[in-house]
Amino acid sequence: MTQTRNALLFLFLAAVWGSAFMAINAGLASFPPVLFAALRYDIAGVLMLGYAAYVVDDPVPRTRKQWTVVAIAAVFLIAAYHVLLFVGQNGPVTSATAAVLVSLSPVLTTVFARALLPSERLTAVGVVGLLLGLVGVAVLSELDPNNLLGGATVSKLLVFGAATAFAFGSVLTQRIDDGLPIETMEAWAMLGGAALMHVVSLGMGESVAEITWTTRGVAALLYLSLAASAIGFLVYFDLLDRLGAIEINLVSYVAPIFAAISGYLVLQESLNPETAFGFLLIFGGFVLLKRDAIREQLVGRPAEMS
Repeated sequence: MTQTRNALLFLFLAAVWGSAFMAINAGLASFPPVLFAALRYDIAGVLMLGYAAYVVDDPVPRTRKQWTVVAIAAVFLIAAYHVLLFVGQNGPVTSATAAVLVSLSPVLTTVFARALLPSERLTAVGVVGLLLGLVGVAVLSELDPNNLLGGATVSKLLVFGAATAFAFGSVLTQRIDDGLPIETMEAWAMLGGAALMHVVSLGMGESVAEITWTTRGVAALLYLSLAASAIGFLVYFDLLDRLGAIEINLVSYVAPIFAAISGYLVLQESLNPETAFGFLLIFGGFVLLKRDAIREQLVGRPAEMS
């Protein structure tokens, strides 16, 4: 019964987070990109803070370490990630392509962890895994030496930058032993990240006057705020405790399937061969980098250093 519940929640999370890329593309027709991201986390942050107040004894960070973790998460996991993602998806990037590029994040997280922990180093196979993932990004970006600044290439590289920011922020937050409940950290990070994105939005000259209030746009905003952020993160926290980091990382590799399906059904986006091939390369890189940890979970043998 527990395994069935976990499997259903896993598929639900992959579906919600995968279709979020479609919702971003749908909403960008109505909202300026950074303002859109900021409004999403205005709503999600308030909801998450309410939830933290309900489940945590003290939902306010108290120590310098705790506020440091909140600041790192606000800057990298919320603000930098979503500014780059939303601006990137504002270009000619399909939902599936964006989801596949973001699926590189677990690969990059492993690499940053190795780089920031002196006791750990990438082996030759680990380096091959990293390079395989980066080749996948190059395939997805359709790099053309004669047109490196083309709109499509720049947009895809911005999405890749979003995955990099998220991976880097994830490693930094894990390095600090702060004792802060994850619900509290996420709530304050969302609100802090939203505030930063409002500043960036103003700096880019975006304004509320640019918003076109359409049914599709409002539906996309609510879906991203409620389903993908508030509910999605609660399911993620639950599965993280039950499944562990390795298995929950696999959500990143199931999500593109739902991104492609929802993009096709709602926005009539097509899936091209480069997207599918890039996905296979990135997933192959993940398997090489995490091969020992995956083996440990599958057969119960101790994991060695990658």
